[in-house]
Amino acid sequence: MAQAAVATAGNFRNGIGAHEKALARFEAMAEEIESAGVRRKSNITLKRALKTWKRGEIARAAQLALRATELDDTNAKAFHVLAMALERMGHRHKALITYERAFQLDPNDPDLLLNLGLAASARKFKDGAVRMFNLFIASNPNSPLGYNNLACVQADMGDVSGAIETLRGAIHRIPQDPMLWSTLGTLLAEDGRGDESLVFYQEALRLDPKVPRSWHNLAYAYSHLGRNAEAVEAYETALKRFVDPREIMEAQYARGICLIALGRIEEGFREYEIRNNPQFRGYTRHMIGAPLWNGEPLENKRLLIVGEQGLGDEFMFANIVPDLQRALGTGGKLQIAVQARLVALFQRSFPQAEVGAYDDRLLKGRDNSQELRFVQWATQDGQPDFFAPMGTALQFFRKSVSDFPKEAFIVPDPARVAEYRARLAEISPGPHIGICWRSMMLSLKRGKYYSALDAWGPILKAPGATFVNVQYGDCAEELARAQELHGVKIHQIGGLNLKNDLDGAAALSAALDLVISAPTAAAATAASVGTEVWFLTAGETWPQLGTDELPWYRATRVFSPQKFADWQALMPRVAEALGGFISTK
Repeated sequence: MAQAAVATAGNFRNGIGAHEKALARFEAMAEEIESAGVRRKSNITLKRALKTWKRGEIARAAQLALRATELDDTNAKAFHVLAMALERMGHRHKALITYERAFQLDPNDPDLLLNLGLAASARKFKDGAVRMFNLFIASNPNSPLGYNNLACVQADMGDVSGAIETLRGAIHRIPQDPMLWSTLGTLLAEDGRGDESLVFYQEALRLDPKVPRSWHNLAYAYSHLGRNAEAVEAYETALKRFVDPREIMEAQYARGICLIALGRIEEGFREYEIRNNPQFRGYTRHMIGAPLWNGEPLENKRLLIVGEQGLGDEFMFANIVPDLQRALGTGGKLQIAVQARLVALFQRSFPQAEVGAYDDRLLKGRDNSQELRFVQWATQDGQPDFFAPMGTALQFFRKSVSDFPKEAFIVPDPARVAEYRARLAEISPGPHIGICWRSMMLSLKRGKYYSALDAWGPILKAPGATFVNVQYGDCAEELARAQELHGVKIHQIGGLNLKNDLDGAAALSAALDLVISAPTAAAATAASVGTEVWFLTAGETWPQLGTDELPWYRATRVFSPQKFADWQALMPRVAEALGGFISTK
């Protein structure tokens, strides 16, 4: 679900290259033009490339650097500058090849080792990046750059503990470098150790309070711990210091998420729109000719809204569809593009709308890739008057928490609901409690947000309840292990594919008395049909909008531990609440 947005938005654990330092060094060296004719001509052209770069004309600088390599194909500095220019222009594959040529000519250039390592990492050649950074460390043991970049690659390869130890050793050698403290703080935060990360960020800022990235990372840690007011202040400090437009957008987006989490949703949803900027990191290009809707009157217009973010978010953001239908009036037309698995369910729920699937394609270039989203069926009779990602409407219809109607808005198949109620009654008189404990997308960074089913013992042992699996995907081994550990059977509904048959999953959810779930698409499915859902979260999440529930839905509660992801402390609390729920049935 949408929870991951906070972590993604705060992730500024980037490698640090040597571009500006290399350029300055090359410019100084270019003043000492060699006497040999060929090299002299190449260096004169390289000097022109450097001056052009300083004026911000990167493409022209690349042309001149290329000319310098043509004049002397042994000029390592010319290949290095050409590689940096290609990288800045987004041509990562060509940049990597050019860096490698420069390395062949001058394997002892420390700036080149850094830049080649970063280029290799960007192209997913992690082993090559590790080799370059280790070479740099061997030749420059008192520079923080090698350790910082090596740790980032180690973490990307899944060796977070190794990355942390790399940085600890570097800090022991170079204790006054703020970048090392900041990067170590970020790795600890991503490892679920947010409280520890604060110490390292604060030390980085003590050493140099002017570094915007340290402020950004501190804000990320605060948001990770649910301290969103402090996160907003830190993001605002970072924004005063950032210069790079891309970093400014990242910080604004992350601040917007924190504002939403605080319940300041009018401000927050405005900043959430940064995701529709083509320069934003997570931008999806919609291949639609209509203009993006920006709050213009909709009466008697045709509006196409397109699902976004993920399956759980498509359910959650569908909360806004009834508002849009009213705004369009009887003479307007609403078109809804969602994942193919949702089409039947959404068409039944919004019969006046036209519902179809979008089609995603990844445009892979040699150097760059871009996600494209097509909705061809919606434009067969011409372009709509406007289109919008589904979440864009929130800024116009949800200016405070009280604007959320807290009603069911997804309609399951009544016949299938009746069928599943009958099948559940055959198992026991109830109450029937659905459970889901994790997402299917369990990367190293996302895993900390979910508890293992092993930790659910206090809940599963609550007397008088019948537990039903709503966890999608292959979980047979986990269910068998849970029964062995806790002595409780978690029932499965035979013949129902919870991943692909979302119409069936919605019907089963509606037949249940309660669903207890991690923040997943299964929880969003159940909540959107009106079933009471208890969300178990590692910490506060922005969809709570500053409350102890998810106001998007009819009936929800959020249970989160005081300490991030402290499932051992949380589960008895949930079990106690479940006992009270069962006693009322």
